[in-house]
Amino acid sequence: MRTASSIRLEMYLVDVLLRDLVGHDRSAPAYLIFLYLYAQTFGQSQRSVKLSLARLAEATGLSKSAVQSALRILYRRKLIRANRASRTAVPEYFIQRVWAR
Repeated sequence: MRTASSIRLEMYLVDVLLRDLVGHDRSAPAYLIFLYLYAQTFGQSQRSVKLSLARLAEATGLSKSAVQSALRILYRRKLIRANRASRTAVPEYFIQRVWAR
């Protein structure tokens, strides 16, 4: 059982990204997926995280199709990237902190 812990969010995630993904793209699931991936990487002091579509859906309470749509938006906006060993392998996700450049 995991104990309660906290992560530190950069203000950009609340001030800008929330409005962009939820307001402009009309995709609250994209914001939710991004926050989950952010928590699993930066929140755990990791560079990346390997997660299947099913695991992302289960962890966020979204359907697999909603997760797929959200991931497409995040890829398009270059907020995440993913590496796969093969076409059917579980992706390894990396957060792209484009605002920090």
